[in-house]
Amino acid sequence: MTATAALAPAQLLPDALNASFKLVPSIMVTAMLALFLAIGYVFRVADTEGLWVAGRSIGNLENGMAIGANWMSAASYLGMAALIALSGYYGLAFVVGWSTGYFILLIFLAAQMRRFGKYTAPDFVGDRFNSDTARAIAALTTILIGFVYSVGQARGMGLVGIYVFGGDYTTMVILMMAITVGYLALSGMLGATKNMAVQYVILIVAFLAGLYVVGYVGGYSTVLPQIEYGAMLDQLSSEFTEPFISGGFYLWLATAFSLIVGTCGLPHVLVRFYTVESERTARWSTVWGLFFICLLYLSAPAFAAFGTDLYAQAIGDPYGTPGMTGAEGDVIVVLAAQLANLPEWFVGLVAAGGIAAAIATTAGLFIAASSAAAHDIYTSIINPEATQRQQLLVGRATIVVLGALVTVTALDPPALVGELVAYAFSLAGLVLFPMFFLGLWWENTNRQGALAGMTTGLFIWFAAITNQVLPAYIGALDAMTGESGAIVPVFADVFPAIGAALAGTPIVFAVTIAVSLATDEPPERIKRIVRQCHSPEPMGQQQSAEEVVANKTGESGTTADD
Repeated sequence: MTATAALAPAQLLPDALNASFKLVPSIMVTAMLALFLAIGYVFRVADTEGLWVAGRSIGNLENGMAIGANWMSAASYLGMAALIALSGYYGLAFVVGWSTGYFILLIFLAAQMRRFGKYTAPDFVGDRFNSDTARAIAALTTILIGFVYSVGQARGMGLVGIYVFGGDYTTMVILMMAITVGYLALSGMLGATKNMAVQYVILIVAFLAGLYVVGYVGGYSTVLPQIEYGAMLDQLSSEFTEPFISGGFYLWLATAFSLIVGTCGLPHVLVRFYTVESERTARWSTVWGLFFICLLYLSAPAFAAFGTDLYAQAIGDPYGTPGMTGAEGDVIVVLAAQLANLPEWFVGLVAAGGIAAAIATTAGLFIAASSAAAHDIYTSIINPEATQRQQLLVGRATIVVLGALVTVTALDPPALVGELVAYAFSLAGLVLFPMFFLGLWWENTNRQGALAGMTTGLFIWFAAITNQVLPAYIGALDAMTGESGAIVPVFADVFPAIGAALAGTPIVFAVTIAVSLATDEPPERIKRIVRQCHSPEPMGQQQSAEEVVANKTGESGTTADD
């Protein structure tokens, strides 16, 4: 049994949630959204440096808060507790995967990426492997990740929005996405980063306040709900507490592994290291970011336990018939505050935190996607003579078009918030993580190896999605599936869509290494840059490894080999 099959069907409207217009929460959320727009206007940008990397002017604490907000999306704020509530032990794979990935980032990638010193993740791939084809594949993968990931955020914003404003799901998704696209098109990375710091404060205060008050009022906890919730596990259903009852060990491991390597391959996470002035700031901002993230991640299981118990008392068995729906699970954080009979304004505060989390992550994804389109595809490949005005125009047009596509798709989302995000992680772990890791730590990785590896990763991801996810939308594919819901059950067992990276990423590593060994070594200039990225030799602020190598040898960049 897969975890997806074990979950209740994802209905769009959460029946148990009091979805009606509420005056005080509406004022709070409206004021919050107005604040985001105002910050975006104050820190609006007029050049590409500000749009893509915030002028490399962000400090470590502020960047750490931005990393936290950038990372803690609706999937973390809402989806993680939802997955634990609906699938119990399996949901812990998300806590383990998303947290562990940051340790690998801190140790192996953060400072090295900053030393390489580019604007975007595809920029790194294109210059490291001296290939416009590799740059284009990385840029298109970045845009695809932004699309898949953002659909989950839009769904989360829509569900929380109907609790605050009432109305219908469609209106809320369109309204929230319009505000998000509006301030992003205006402010770029600089305004988005300033907003992320504010959004982090809002979301963590709202989440922790909600947890502590629900725990205290419900009689579950007093001073440390993150630990005290363990005392109530015996009261919860076996679906919540028994290991691997809603997904076997392999699926648990595959999900956790995909989330770990996906964390290290997400372009909107990696680009945060380009917004700071030095490698030291990059390392410390990662430490701060991990600390801020853990504040929420260590609290999510407790919120899920409280919400599940309150749901069982007030509505019925979450795992019975009809049980807790997918939509109810996706708003379990807000629902728990409502079921604990907390004041309406307080529930509104918890809901506002969910919206702030979703908007912050969508901002990071859209900036990464727009820079991939404008900088890596349009300027680097199509029009090298593009003016800054033309680049800004293409970047802002990308944000608007991507926003429209995400909005339309989110009106009929294919899965729960957390599952949608996990598909994006699987893609990042299969295609980009191997290129980042090998590109920084093995100097003999060459263009041919990178192209073969990225192509293999894309093939595995599309095959897994086609096999297990698309049949729900395409009748011809659906007719080919059996009881498991997959076209080829054996392939789904080895490469589950939500965790395809466990078996797929080692294959991509092997293909990349084998092809690199079988073909010509990369130029000596590239090898020197790679060595400089993890050299003990200190580098100046705002300096890149490429500049250091050019100063020492007189060798400068060359045109792509393809």
